[in-house]
Amino acid sequence: MHKDIDTQLPQTYLVGGAVRDQLLGLESFDKDYVVVGSSVPEMKALGFVSVGKDFPVFLHPKTKQEYALARIERKIGKGYTGFSVDANKHVSLEDDLARRDLTINAMALDSAGNIIDPYGGQNDLKHKILRHTTDAFAEDPVRVLRIARFLARYGDEWKIHPSTLALMHKIRDEGELEHLVPERVWKETEKALKEASPQLYFETLLGFGIFPEIEKMEAVPQNPEYHPEGNVFVHTMLVLKRAAELGFDLETRFAALTHDFGKPLSYSKYGNLHGHEAEGVPVIKAFCERWRIPNKLRDLAVLTSDNHLLCHKLTELKPTTLHKMIVERFDAIKRPERFIQFLQACQCDAQGRGINLVNKPYPQANMAKQLLYGLQALDNKAIIADALATGKQGPELGEVLRRAQIAELKRLARST
Repeated sequence: MHKDIDTQLPQTYLVGGAVRDQLLGLESFDKDYVVVGSSVPEMKALGFVSVGKDFPVFLHPKTKQEYALARIERKIGKGYTGFSVDANKHVSLEDDLARRDLTINAMALDSAGNIIDPYGGQNDLKHKILRHTTDAFAEDPVRVLRIARFLARYGDEWKIHPSTLALMHKIRDEGELEHLVPERVWKETEKALKEASPQLYFETLLGFGIFPEIEKMEAVPQNPEYHPEGNVFVHTMLVLKRAAELGFDLETRFAALTHDFGKPLSYSKYGNLHGHEAEGVPVIKAFCERWRIPNKLRDLAVLTSDNHLLCHKLTELKPTTLHKMIVERFDAIKRPERFIQFLQACQCDAQGRGINLVNKPYPQANMAKQLLYGLQALDNKAIIADALATGKQGPELGEVLRRAQIAELKRLARST
């Protein structure tokens, strides 16, 4: 810390995730501090810049790290905004730590390196337990999502303490989840999707009614010949798990999660899964609109839902169908990265069917890439120039190029 400023502060403690990560031997990039015994005017007088809209939070004038006055929060309404905040000079460190969600996040480190741990966070770290700090946990519905996200981060060796799970169900039963704000739901979900075990996030939230599109999957059976792993929910979790194992990006993981959103609808309509690819498109769009999910994730998810079975049957497709998928639907010549993400999601779909199929080769991905590279190598300018020389113009030029691309796909399909 910068002594010229920090020595003028009252008691200052490193808190939260930075302390937890230090005990886990992990590097922590965000360091938050709590200041006990100070006030807003005193912090500003030292040069701290106020950035908290609802809470007394400041940026250090030199390090730009976050410092907050110790505070108590009291529930006065519904949702995560229904709190009053008390940050007077007499609020203790233990008072401040009590408002934090989990014991592993309710530890502090003083300037001498001593750990203050009033709620047993170190013991819970040792035994890999996610446990709430106090019953105030139930006052913020987002904490249900945070618990699930921490499980996605740390893996299935960790467990949620039974008392904490009971509080999560209490939050659900009292209707607090109805007050979840889309931006906060997506923020937690996005972080969870990027974790090492993102499927644990959705498995933990099963039965909480937050994502009904996903919960409906559990009641949909699948043909054991093609899906020995079980129902659509089990399959989807395995697909998402595979995407994480292979280190694929957020967009691919989201496409993996949503690729079978149409199966519950097809099953309810027809008693089978036929046509689930197209049925999933409006479901995905509504899901993304509800949670305000970025368009680039939505677009890839929609394309993946609508085309993943075509990718699985790639070797059987006619050149015209290949062209329609690669060029017309994906615009893959201009946007190859999105097409590659689609192929990755399809690979996860094929391999997310139980332990016996997880490492089964997926040659369709390499074949599709070769087809794309062949199309990218075509000399479009020469093709158009030849067409112009023969008197073609306007829409005719586009048709000439389309026919040349289809011919190239036909040639490439024979050679791969």
